[in-house]
Amino acid sequence: MRMIALAVLAAPLLVASAPMPAAPVKVQTVARGLDHPWSVAFLPDGRVLVTERAGRLRVIAGGKLQPGAVAGVPKVYEAGQGGLFDVLPHPKFAENQLVYLSYAAGTPGANATRIARATLDGNRLANLKVIFEVSPKKDTPVHYGGRMVWLADGTLAMTTGDGFEYREKAQDRSGLLGKIIRIRDDGTIPADNPIPGSAIWSLGHRNPQGLAFDPASGRLYEHEHGPRGGDEVNIIVKGGNYGWPVATKGRDYSGAAISPFQAYKGMRDGIVGWTPSIAPSGLAVVSGPMFPEWRGDLLVGALVNEEVRRIDMVNGRPGAQSNAFPQIKARIRDVRVAPDGEIWVTTDEPSGRVIRVSR
Repeated sequence: MRMIALAVLAAPLLVASAPMPAAPVKVQTVARGLDHPWSVAFLPDGRVLVTERAGRLRVIAGGKLQPGAVAGVPKVYEAGQGGLFDVLPHPKFAENQLVYLSYAAGTPGANATRIARATLDGNRLANLKVIFEVSPKKDTPVHYGGRMVWLADGTLAMTTGDGFEYREKAQDRSGLLGKIIRIRDDGTIPADNPIPGSAIWSLGHRNPQGLAFDPASGRLYEHEHGPRGGDEVNIIVKGGNYGWPVATKGRDYSGAAISPFQAYKGMRDGIVGWTPSIAPSGLAVVSGPMFPEWRGDLLVGALVNEEVRRIDMVNGRPGAQSNAFPQIKARIRDVRVAPDGEIWVTTDEPSGRVIRVSR
């Protein structure tokens, strides 16, 4: 990796070319014909779980998509961007068989992002329990967030969106729209959250579609869509305010200014910004033995640019960016790194694919 100077975030970030890995990569489609596959997760026995936004949980075993869906998935509110989002095994899955699902639930007039926990028993979910719901509910089918990750202390973090038409709620500390929340594995609120009795971990987020924890550095990375430009990658800190909608480098879809401020005192700025927007979705930190020259770098799925974007990272500072896998040209919804270092990608399509990249 090489260090380069940080670009001024107020200007478009130029994409510098970077060499492909020394060893050739293998790009293999593992599954196809999935309805907007949203997330993948890896189980200790080698199985891979895949969510379909329409509300189905699927299993890949032995490198093949298994017929039928896992039974017992909760009813989702499938509309607009709503549906079934992340699936995340418990850190002690081998002992307790617990999995967590984030999803949109409710009605057109009152819907919200939920987290449910269940036991994976063969090809069904048992003992399903809703352990968390974002409040207040909203009447828009967009900007749900729903990305989940385990933190070093065993607590669970999840992104929530601002509901699109309720951008001011991202600064409202009495509600959970436009936040990153932190809860225990049973849904209760940790005593050391920044606001006593609240699940809020950070605020000022718009439409966060990527969340990844790097155990090596202890950093929690997040990215989110700006409106018309202003996409950004953030390093999340306890109690941090990330500005939306007080400060933004994007403009409204009409072209009108949202705020006179691109940065604001006391609010944290992104470490990377994209104008025009690449529509980032899915985020992973490279780890494991398969791509050692990229270790610690960020992989970002891009819906608009139809690529997996790699950001060269050195000590938490971003450098050059490149298209990690030019062989893949599709709207990317999720990017994950498997325990063995393989990189798995899902494509955002009515007949979507799960792709595995290895050496």
